[in-house]
Amino acid sequence: MEFNGNNLIELGYRPAKWFKEAIEFINENNLDENQIKIYLEQFKQPELIPLHETAKDFIINIRAEHESENDNVEKVINTMKVLMKTPTLTDGAIMPDACPTGPAGHIPVGGVVVAKNAIHPGFHSADICCSVMLTDFGKADPKEVLDAAHSVTHFGYGGRPRGEQMPMSQELMDAFRENDFLNDEKLISIARSHMGTQGDGNHFLFVGISKKTGNTMLVTHHGSRAPGAALYDKGMKVANRFRMEISPETLKENAWIPYETEEGKSYWEALQLIRKWTKENHISIHDAVLNKLEIEKEDRYWNEHNFVFRDGDLFYHAKGATPLDDKFLPDITGPRLIPLNMAEPVLIVKGTTNERNLGFAPHGAGRNFSRTQHKKSLAHKTIEEVFAEETKGLDVRFFTNEIDISELPTAYKSAKNVRAQIEEYGLCEVMDEVMPYGCIMAGDVQKNAPWKKKKKFRKA
Repeated sequence: MEFNGNNLIELGYRPAKWFKEAIEFINENNLDENQIKIYLEQFKQPELIPLHETAKDFIINIRAEHESENDNVEKVINTMKVLMKTPTLTDGAIMPDACPTGPAGHIPVGGVVVAKNAIHPGFHSADICCSVMLTDFGKADPKEVLDAAHSVTHFGYGGRPRGEQMPMSQELMDAFRENDFLNDEKLISIARSHMGTQGDGNHFLFVGISKKTGNTMLVTHHGSRAPGAALYDKGMKVANRFRMEISPETLKENAWIPYETEEGKSYWEALQLIRKWTKENHISIHDAVLNKLEIEKEDRYWNEHNFVFRDGDLFYHAKGATPLDDKFLPDITGPRLIPLNMAEPVLIVKGTTNERNLGFAPHGAGRNFSRTQHKKSLAHKTIEEVFAEETKGLDVRFFTNEIDISELPTAYKSAKNVRAQIEEYGLCEVMDEVMPYGCIMAGDVQKNAPWKKKKKFRKA
């Protein structure tokens, strides 16, 4: 009888791509039982890595301040209890702005988890290196800064049209081509067209006044756009290949790439390059505004709040958490930034690692309800009424000219409560506040999306 896959499984091997090759070789060469065992030694598979029997401990820096927050906090804690059974994880924490992102076991926004020698693409998700940058414009008129910013930034789907693109540095393009994950001409073309763009959702361009100095500050919030999403897709495919080989019990979303493998090191390098692209993207927008106004910046600093940070063999995955400890950032330029909502100040903070924070602080205000739930709760008012009530005294603009009420202040957790819990749990220290003047967001990009418009044909 011919040797087949069932024979391999009976010998203790798990189904794998090499099965076909091995079966053909064994049959073509008529190997006997002893020869088969010797031949199959090269395909010896590692022992499966089980889930932790009990969830690893994690620190809870959040509590419900109001009845409406009970469900949110309960889901965040429950999802962490499932998540912390992932075999690589050693520690974790949740921040005051935490909110769930999916079924139990998915890392919540506002979650920090520490993995040993492992990078989990699902923990940073598609919006790799979502981050904030601040530029100090001195005593510039905030309206002039917002007007100039409105004329140079770009929100919405896709990249900039030809003729309006901002250049991507040649150095960065060359580095992309040297990395196994990023050496993709289509990805590089997308990276070039997306330079100087901010996307949609909760990404923004904010202008305000420093409470301490009276200077006008510009703050941008966005991630790595389509190139980052492309890297995430590739990373998840590799991680899931490893998951099937070494830990099939692990949830697909929690798959990891072992750092000590060739793929792990290459993925880590790719993350650093995507980080550089994102920082360059912020700088392109900020410098364009400075050039438009013909003024020099007085100061600038930035930080990610959705990324993977390394300390030796430990990889800190922050899914919406602001890194405080200097060891996490290779290019320290100043304090850290925590935006809350368009009607509240952007907090300028500092801090160190302590027993509660793992070296991180909140990244914003988070959500209690989904966008759909929030819109339903306001259905008794017109969009214009909601906008007027929630943006009173502010210069708030939507790039698409379509108001998105799911990004207005009441869509988010109470900024007051988040700030109170930052202090209560001793997570970081507020040094200054950028008081809001106005902001720009994408707006409702779905309302008049190009693919929803009917094609018009000329009459013959």
